[in-house]
Amino acid sequence: MESKKCIFNWSGGKDSSLALYHCLQDPELEIKYLVTTVNDAMNRISMHGVREELLIRQAEEIGIPLYQVRLPEMPGMKEYDDTMRTHLDILKGEGITHSIFGDIFLEDLKKYRDERLAEAGMAGIYPLWKRDTHELIEEFLSLGFGTVIACTQERLGELAGKEITRELIQSLPADVDVCGENGEFHTYCFKGPIFKNPINYVTGERVFKEYAAPKNADDTCAPGNAKPAVSGFWYCDLLPQK
Repeated sequence: MESKKCIFNWSGGKDSSLALYHCLQDPELEIKYLVTTVNDAMNRISMHGVREELLIRQAEEIGIPLYQVRLPEMPGMKEYDDTMRTHLDILKGEGITHSIFGDIFLEDLKKYRDERLAEAGMAGIYPLWKRDTHELIEEFLSLGFGTVIACTQERLGELAGKEITRELIQSLPADVDVCGENGEFHTYCFKGPIFKNPINYVTGERVFKEYAAPKNADDTCAPGNAKPAVSGFWYCDLLPQK
């Protein structure tokens, strides 16, 4: 059977990492690029706030070419859609037929993604879709992955900069999804079976940033993908180390 030529929508976090792990086990999937939206003004992963250098290090350790989509800090929906469509058309011209996401249970987000892909003549693949998030985080940790919380909703600010452990997961408030699927937090994955070597980092400054309501439906670009009623996010700057 001919393999499906895919792009992988790479946020740099734990769900992306676990989804990629499963995709790399599937001989029917040929992943040509890791596609990441990057804040063009700040040179950081959109929403997550992780430095571009750490993103590049991930791609190097994974061994899949990185494809950056450069965006302004808070793009409007039309600007975001138009930019993504331009890049999807370019990728479709290279023979790409499928786009892979690490989404778990947000129906509206999946519908949005599938509609935009269909307009470009592509289809979505969701390796983690509808799996229990407690099972997912346990699998992630059992596989030897390591990840650090790069940003959080305002109420969870004390977690920014902490590595995810079983103890931390058990300490989360009852209304917080353990994978942060409702936009509660975003992470940076620094080690695991998809990486040739761990990526060394140290934590730097913690900064609080206020945001207006999200303007688009991409969880890598807007502060939270379920439009939570928060006034801002806490970010922990992660600094690359040799």
